[in-house]
Amino acid sequence: QVQLVESGGRLVQAGGSLRLSCAVSGLTFSGHNMGWFRQAPGKEREFVAQITFASTTEYADSVKGRFTVSRDNAKNMLYLQMNSLKPEDTAVYYCNTNPPVSSAWGQGTQVTVAS
Repeated sequence: QVQLVESGGRLVQAGGSLRLSCAVSGLTFSGHNMGWFRQAPGKEREFVAQITFASTTEYADSVKGRFTVSRDNAKNMLYLQMNSLKPEDTAVYYCNTNPPVSSAWGQGTQVTVAS
């Protein structure tokens, strides 16, 4: 059973930085592409970033150049470094495999960026 536990979200001022973490269990982490996703109030969940099992990265245009996704296969951990945060980055952030396992969505972690 896949378990995903996100952490690190909080209230931050515009222009600030945050590092999100995701603890992964129940799968062979090193062999999976992993992604970060977010859902803002009243909007659909959207793709933010991906890191493949080979550590190739991909980003949504809205975060390119500001966010960095990384992974630690020894610890089964996924990270998202978020810099130059904007109010429009406010959302609940989730990690999952990519493509996502629908039954594995965790609680997410709330990021709120104040202007």
